[in-house]
Parts: sequence; C-alpha cells; structure tokens
Amino acid sequence: RWVSVLAGLALLVGCTVTPVAAPSDPGETFAPVEPAVVLKARKQAGIADCPTSKSGVAARADGLPDLVLQCLGGDSAVRLSGLRGKPMVINLWAQWCAPCREESPWLRQFAQQSKGKVMMLGINYNDPRPELAVEFASLVGWKYPQLQDPDRRLSTVMSVPGLPMTLFVDADGVVVHRVTGKLQSFDELVQLTRDKLGVSL
Repeated sequence: RWVSVLAGLALLVGCTVTPVAAPSDPGETFAPVEPAVVLKARKQAGIADCPTSKSGVAARADGLPDLVLQCLGGDSAVRLSGLRGKPMVINLWAQWCAPCREESPWLRQFAQQSKGKVMMLGINYNDPRPELAVEFASLVGWKYPQLQDPDRRLSTVMSVPGLPMTLFVDADGVVVHRVTGKLQSFDELVQLTRDKLGVSL
C-alpha cells in the first residue's frame, strides 16, 4: 500500500534529478556513444536544428542564464540568454523520467499548433544516454529543436528541482513563468501560453 502511495506522490512532484542508466535496467553500464551517431539519428528522426542565438545581446537578470549548451548531437551551440525575438516554451526532460513521457503527447500537439507563434525548445537534462533521448523524441513525435545538458550545468545558474520543468519566456528573454513537474494537459499548456505570453493558438 505504501509503495503505491509513494509512487503516486512521485508522479505528482516529478522526477528527481538523479538519472538512471536506462528505464529498463538502472544498474546497466554502457559505453559512451559518439556524438556523430547521435547527430545522424537526430537527423533521421526529423528533429529540427537548434536555433541561432545572439552573441552581442546582454544577459538579463530576469531572463535565461548566460550559458551555452550544445544541440543534441553536438553540431551547434546555443547561448540561452541570446535567444530573443519570439516567445518561447522550453521543456526540460530526460528519457528516464516517467512524468516526462506522460506529458510528451501534449508537447507534440502544442509544437504542431503553435508553429510560427511560439518557439518550442527542449533541453535533454541530466541524461546519460543521448542515443536513447533521440530514440524517445522520435517515438513521441517531437520535431522541435533539442539542446542537451548531460552534466546539469543549468543547475549551477538556476534552480532545477526536478523533471520535467517547463519555462515560459517572453520575446524579450524574460522568464515569466515556470511549471515544475508534469503538465496536466494540453489545455493547461495552451492556457499558460495565453496567460503568461499573451499568445493564443
């Protein structure tokens, strides 16, 4: 009985930021996969290239951190604080995170319906298996760009209490809202985008 209660609480709160090697075998050891292999898989999955960020714009105290992250597959780098000009929804996730999997259909639907109005961006966070991350993103139909932060560098400059986490960032680069834990529905995501970013789908 207590196991069921604790499992339910974990789903409500979200995943902690301690990864497992893979969903099927937490104790598995594995050899690192070459970035070129991950990049090839990403291209084959139709996951978009990462956006270009501005290098000359000053970072904001109320904005995204002045941190450079690699695109999933390592073919480009993005300065988070230099992402300006369009409202953004940024989702932090990992392939080992069960609540991330549960909210994935709503993110896919949102990315499809918000195209041109909102920039959708994923950050594969604290994930030791980038090849499984690409496989997961492909399976759930995520076509929007994906950055990677396997070493939890974001946690040194902003609070990341658990996964998933979704950030709402306005066109000026201000983080106006965050949701820690699983989004509850597609409608919630649409409503937050309207209320926090002023964008209606």
